[in-house]
Amino acid sequence: MKIKTLALSAIMATLILSCNVNQKKEAELPEVDVDVTTEEGQLPTYEVNWADVNVGTTTKTVEIPKIVIVMEEEEVEVPFIDVDMPNDDSEKMERNIVIEAEVTDKEHDLEIKEVWASNNNLYVISELKMLSQDIGDKKMRVSDQLTLNAKDLNVKHYIIGERPDRVFNNQHTYVKSMSDLKTKLEGDYRVIYSK
Repeated sequence: MKIKTLALSAIMATLILSCNVNQKKEAELPEVDVDVTTEEGQLPTYEVNWADVNVGTTTKTVEIPKIVIVMEEEEVEVPFIDVDMPNDDSEKMERNIVIEAEVTDKEHDLEIKEVWASNNNLYVISELKMLSQDIGDKKMRVSDQLTLNAKDLNVKHYIIGERPDRVFNNQHTYVKSMSDLKTKLEGDYRVIYSK
């Protein structure tokens, strides 16, 4: 409540101080005669000049981000992995496993290279390669996918290559090489897909 009162007081003070007041006539008190006859008096008049305020628009050149996405449907061959777990009668479901990266400067290629299985975990290993085609100051997303028909498994993505400097790319783990990944994921796993 105090903040509102202070804000209102500040606004009122600003409005009063921004006025230009000019006195137009002098004050004149009524003349009084002992006979009790009086003449009309006159109060001072003021001309108040208020600040001119103009509201409109102006044209400026500013940078506005624009994203152009062109989606086209095409029939393509997508890898299909059907997983039957031993001694497990759980219902399988089909789902797309999609990997994406957002890149700048040059075109890139992103490709799922292998899928490893360990217990209830799937490790999807992709490779991100920079190509020679320049894309200027634009950003682009590259992706790859496969179809998995299996019970509900934990899916973890690893991308071999340098992480592009975009916030979007923080959702996956990037490693320098396949040997670094094998060191990181020590343990028993089986390669169930390889390209």
